[in-house]
Amino acid sequence: MINFAIIAAGEGSRLKEEGIDTPKPLLPLNGVPMIARLIQIFANQGAQQVHVIINSHSPALDDYLTSAAFQVPVIVLVKDTPSSLHSFHALIEANPNWEAVCLTTTDTIFKEGDFEKYLRQFEEQRDADAFMGITSFVDDESPLYVEVDPEMQITGFMDSYVAGIQYVSGGIYGLRRRAIDLVKRSVNDGNTRMRNYQRALLSNNLNAKGHVFQKVVDVDHLKDKEMAEAFLLEK
Repeated sequence: MINFAIIAAGEGSRLKEEGIDTPKPLLPLNGVPMIARLIQIFANQGAQQVHVIINSHSPALDDYLTSAAFQVPVIVLVKDTPSSLHSFHALIEANPNWEAVCLTTTDTIFKEGDFEKYLRQFEEQRDADAFMGITSFVDDESPLYVEVDPEMQITGFMDSYVAGIQYVSGGIYGLRRRAIDLVKRSVNDGNTRMRNYQRALLSNNLNAKGHVFQKVVDVDHLKDKEMAEAFLLEK
C-alpha cells in the first residue's frame, strides 16, 4: 500500500514579504486552498489517509486541517524542523512501518491527470527504490537538474544546468523501503536539503527513476500563484 504525505512546515517567508499573511498551504488557487487541493487529489487516487507535517507557528493551518471535512482522514504532525528533509525524517519516525510513500510539498502544483499516470507507473515499477516526478518546465528559483538515460533511469542530480539535460525535479517523490531507510542515514550524515538526499540515492546505488510531468509549478511568490491558477485552468 502506498502512503501519502505532505510537507507543509515551511514559513512561506517570500509570500509574507509580499504582504500575504495567510499560511502558504491555505493560499487559494482558483478558490481552493493549495493543501485542500492536494488532499483531494490524493483521496481521488486511492489514499486511505493523508499525513501532513506543519510547524507550531501556524495555528490557523492546524485548525483548518483538524476541523475541515476532508474525504479521507488527515493525520497532522506538528513539529518545527530546519528543512524539508528533516520534515520528511520526522514523518518517517512517526510512521516507521511505511513500505512505500508518495510525498510532495504543499506548494507543488500539478494536474491530477498527470499525477494519476505517475502513481500508476510507480505502482507498476516495483524495482524502483525511488520514482521521482520530473518536468521540462523550469520554474523554480533554484532548480535541481535531473539527468536521465533513455530508459528514464536517473544518472545525476545537478545544481547548475549542463548541456543536454532536459529535466528538473518536480518535488514529487515516490519512495520504497530502501529509499525510506536512507532518509535517516542522510540526516545523520549532516544533510539538510532534499537535493542532497536525492544525490545520496545514487551514491548508495539505489534504483532511482524519473517520470515526466507536463508541468509543475512551485508557488513561492504571488506571480507563481497567478501562473499556477492559469495552468490549472488550461484545457
